[in-house]
Amino acid sequence: MRSRPHDVAVRATIDRARRLNLCGFGGLLTPPPANLPTALALADECYGARFARRIARFADVPPRSLVWTRDTDGLFWLGRIEGPYFYDAQDEAAAVDLVHVRPCTWLSTPLLESGVPAAVIATFGRGGRNFQQTHDPNVGPDSARIWDERT
Repeated sequence: MRSRPHDVAVRATIDRARRLNLCGFGGLLTPPPANLPTALALADECYGARFARRIARFADVPPRSLVWTRDTDGLFWLGRIEGPYFYDAQDEAAAVDLVHVRPCTWLSTPLLESGVPAAVIATFGRGGRNFQQTHDPNVGPDSARIWDERT
């Protein structure tokens, strides 16, 4: 949930996401799209086809899928996507560049790196500021076990 522009406060983005139970990423669109097809068309026009495909992949993630983020203190947060994609056109969403979002329930406490599946750590280790899938056969069951233990 990091903004692509480096001048956006990462802590504010993650705090907003957790406070409002959202998961997502940035990429302001003007005018704010009212639906996914419009968001995809505007994203392609403004940022290119790769960005539009990223939004489409995010929108296609099945509900109840588990997601991870890392905060500025190096702590990991596990969440579960609970609803459909929408473009958050609120001024506060734009201010923290968290506009392509989905409802997401976050665990109430973070995890230290030692409690996080190795594949998740490897994914974050690659860097980047994009929505990424972790391609490891154990990450799903390992994340589900952590979710079940903590909920």
